[in-house]
Amino acid sequence: MRDFEQRKRDHLALALDASHQSVNSFDAYELMHHALPEHNFDQLSLAIQSLGKQRPTPFVITGMTAGHDAAVPFNKALAEACARRGWAFGFGSQRKQIDASDKAVGDLRDTFPTLELFGNIGLSQVMHKNQIVQLAQGMDAFVIHINPLQEVLQEEGTPHFAGWYEALAALIDAMPCPVIVKETGCGFSEKPLKRLESLGIMAIDVAGVGGTHWGRIEGARALGLRKQAAETFKNWGVSTPASIALGKKHTTKEIWGSGGIRSGLDAAKALALGATRVGYARSALIAYQAGKLDAWMELQEFELKVALFCTNSRVPQDLIHA
Repeated sequence: MRDFEQRKRDHLALALDASHQSVNSFDAYELMHHALPEHNFDQLSLAIQSLGKQRPTPFVITGMTAGHDAAVPFNKALAEACARRGWAFGFGSQRKQIDASDKAVGDLRDTFPTLELFGNIGLSQVMHKNQIVQLAQGMDAFVIHINPLQEVLQEEGTPHFAGWYEALAALIDAMPCPVIVKETGCGFSEKPLKRLESLGIMAIDVAGVGGTHWGRIEGARALGLRKQAAETFKNWGVSTPASIALGKKHTTKEIWGSGGIRSGLDAAKALALGATRVGYARSALIAYQAGKLDAWMELQEFELKVALFCTNSRVPQDLIHA
């Protein structure tokens, strides 16, 4: 358990290193400027429909860390800001909680009753159905993250994916809340998107190449063979913009865009490509550590509204026609 906690601390620290970021593809996309908007700026709304309900914004702070002492104040600060501003908040992997209770999870739900809160576990752990169902109590949705590259490069990884479809189908049937499937930085191609279509999940967070690349993170921790392989695979995956476009084409599930979202303009581009929601991770971590979390969140909201205004869009959904 000490090794697990140290690994999570390592991940958080390494995520701040810019060398572990992938090449970002959003700069290759432009939204078309509309010189004659037909709305007042103060008439614009960031509200969306997601998971069957209206949400105040399309923004999500996606799962980064859980399961060690340093995560408690970090998650509490992010959750408080999300609750206040109408963003959703996701825990990092709760793998530790399969075997040991973590009161901090319940505390967040009790402290911020209006917060849209997502649980999180890896695909390699979905066979622990009963424990995961317990973790999902009180959550608004539960994220199953998939990370084959990370698992195979991580010294302590569990690249055990055989039987995942049947195990995930059984888990979904037992869950008390919607299930979201999320990649962790390598994105989605056509075939896995089609494979997920027949499952009862509500959304797919493509989490593509463009942000923190976990092959690079694990390469920084690994030795010998795995370290060399991580260098070879440092750009592996499908970009976030390409993954969003493929998701809109090959599945009827909600598509969420994360992986390299750096600004409200990037968020607008993701929404224009077909994402329902957009997720941030590293940018939120940097803002938190600088003591500027609220100002950074306000900036994302303002930049998205500027993109709405200058494309003659009134709500985020309009961007898909911009």
